[in-house]
Amino acid sequence: MNKSRSTNPLLAIKALGQHLWLDNLSRTLLREGGLQRLINEDGIDGVTSNPAIFEKAIAGSPYYREDLERLRGTGLDAEACYESLVIADIRAACAMLLPAFRASRGESGYVSLEVSPALANDTAGTVAAAHRLFDAVGRDNLLIKVPGTPAGIDAFEALSAAGVSVNVTLIFSLAQYEAVAQAYLRGALRWVESGGKARHLRSVASIFLSRVDTVVDKRLDLLGTAHAERLSGRAGVALAKCCHGRYRDIFHGPDFALLRLAGLRPQTPLWASTGSKNLAYSDVLYVEPLIGAESINTLPDATLAAFRQHGQVANRLQEGLEEAQAHIQALLDLGIDLNAVGESLQSDGVKLFAEAYQKILLGLQA
Repeated sequence: MNKSRSTNPLLAIKALGQHLWLDNLSRTLLREGGLQRLINEDGIDGVTSNPAIFEKAIAGSPYYREDLERLRGTGLDAEACYESLVIADIRAACAMLLPAFRASRGESGYVSLEVSPALANDTAGTVAAAHRLFDAVGRDNLLIKVPGTPAGIDAFEALSAAGVSVNVTLIFSLAQYEAVAQAYLRGALRWVESGGKARHLRSVASIFLSRVDTVVDKRLDLLGTAHAERLSGRAGVALAKCCHGRYRDIFHGPDFALLRLAGLRPQTPLWASTGSKNLAYSDVLYVEPLIGAESINTLPDATLAAFRQHGQVANRLQEGLEEAQAHIQALLDLGIDLNAVGESLQSDGVKLFAEAYQKILLGLQA
């Protein structure tokens, strides 16, 4: 890390009110000081995880071997072994981020742990697993990750009503974001009406960006026109700006006014899948245009390093909303409906996480 604190653009982002979280977690990061350095030097104040991240971590880090040997003789099934491994990592990360959690009075400093992807279409199963994991970790700065599927949204509402803080993941469209935000309003209202402490509840909505461009660009390429080419590589940022515009409508408008007076925090939009997947595009494509307050960007290691090296900081999140809306309409005029794209991507995302999860379990069984 060759940037001093005075010139580090990541710290400049934080000064504008956006939180930066790391989209990675492993025992190597925890035990060799990597995560603590990111917290100290770059202002990272949150961590997200998912089954794909843990699958790579467990396979690639030597620090799991001792626990794996210990678990081999316990008679626990593969899922219980997996949870034993990752809960230890989650607790350690929570401890590192506790100062940020306390300094922000619960605004940031969170670590996310995902329920089993096999439960993506099971509301009751998701609720039960979320409560079990939340109790097992036993840390106030934990976010339980729940997918933004229809069943997941129902589970999210129930969990919010019970005072469980949730990171709703796998959101790929404005329609999905809208459904998640409305579920938060309903669940949060139930929590407050039941006598729950308003400031106890926290939620973020994880909107995936680069995967949207990957799909949309392929469809634009098939059209083969100059107009289609001009629209390439812009859908993800347009989606984020439209979601943040809707966030402002909802959480700065009458729908949230009474809950805000009660002390409830709004559900913060989080930019996920922010590593550029097309080498022709800027490696900070999903960072620079989306810097602004009341948002979170969760960055994979490579994107974090790229922005530290050459990122340009400006408060641009609220710029260009009309252009973003026009871009989405232009795609629709060409037969590319981002809401339909989002449905397909969400289904694919659930499958990818389920495959990673199953790969971990098979490895642990072996």
